[in-house]
Amino acid sequence: MAQSRPADQAGLRRGNLALLVRTLREHGALSRAQLAVRSGLSKATVSSLVTDLEARGLVHDAGVSAGGQGRPGQLVDLRPDAVCGVGLDVHVGHAGALVTDLGGEVLFRRKAVIDVPNAGPERTLDVLADLATDAMTGLKNAIGVTVSVPGLVDTRAGTVTFSPRLRWRDVALADGLAARTDLPLDQIVVDNDANLGAMAELATMDVADLVYLTGDFGIGGGVVAGGRLIRGVGGFAGEIGHMAMDPLGPYCSCGRRGCWETQVGLGALLHACADPEDPIRDPALDLDQRMRMIRSRAEAHDRRTLDALHQIAIALGVGVSYLVNLLNPSVVVLGGYFAALPEWLVEPIRNQVVAYVLAPGAGGARVVGSRLGFTAATTGGALASLRRVLEDPTVVPVVQTQEEEAPA
Repeated sequence: MAQSRPADQAGLRRGNLALLVRTLREHGALSRAQLAVRSGLSKATVSSLVTDLEARGLVHDAGVSAGGQGRPGQLVDLRPDAVCGVGLDVHVGHAGALVTDLGGEVLFRRKAVIDVPNAGPERTLDVLADLATDAMTGLKNAIGVTVSVPGLVDTRAGTVTFSPRLRWRDVALADGLAARTDLPLDQIVVDNDANLGAMAELATMDVADLVYLTGDFGIGGGVVAGGRLIRGVGGFAGEIGHMAMDPLGPYCSCGRRGCWETQVGLGALLHACADPEDPIRDPALDLDQRMRMIRSRAEAHDRRTLDALHQIAIALGVGVSYLVNLLNPSVVVLGGYFAALPEWLVEPIRNQVVAYVLAPGAGGARVVGSRLGFTAATTGGALASLRRVLEDPTVVPVVQTQEEEAPA
């Protein structure tokens, strides 16, 4: 029998280490025997892998199992504070940062108001670098940074290919951030905001197929099928905000006419529910403040606000019906500003989907508001950074003891 090459053995071990980390993340503290059963690995292999994970500081003893037959087993669990991931995001009116640990606890969250289209890429990169520095101050265990951006992103190059709403084209975001911080370039990832939001939402649900819609001045989509993000041949899948819904409609930020986002983007809602001098239209207000004002008016049964929300809901329902007919997801998640107004949007959209989807009962698709709201993209960015550890725990170095560090 031919001997396995060392590279194959190392790759197998990395895969098995990742399997144990994911098993513990999903099920919590387990004994070595339980880990062997759930992972399908032998007890001897599990024991060796746990020792490796302990040496990297990723797991620790978590007491003794109670109940069951046989001798109690020593429990093993992840150390939530072993590593953390950093998510940064860029929107039209702000930039933000969020840090989560391996257990999903949010350790840091901050937002900086900035008019990104007018500030331009260089000034925005300065703000992002400041946010990243603040987020990572005092952290010795950050595993990487993922930046979310609306628009077309070349993830391999870390470049924003085209973002109509930001008015960016061919912006080397990863290079610019690395030049302004102490972050190694290989620890900086740039991705589309809807893709990251979709993966963040997926982590909160027991489904494998979903469509996630961002709700901002621009509209984007993240599509997950069989638990995997659909990127397309060039990595540009999900630009659903630029579906041509009305060829004679208003001009979109992309230069074309009648795109879906001209009907359902935040600009369309603000235009429909308020005059230009209305405080809701003030760009100095952040989105949370604007949503609170719109909610307050809707709850007070303001006729113009209710009509505007109904108009948005009907246009959303038509587009969502197209997506359900095409993709047949388990759930359509309404993110961004849509998630802040579910009482007035979700039910009309559901009615449209039932009416216009060919499959009986809308093919089983549900329409729900996001649990993460405006934080979905940054949460997804932080989780994407942590995914490096979930896929290959060996990226975390072995922790040397004082004896090991002492000279021979």
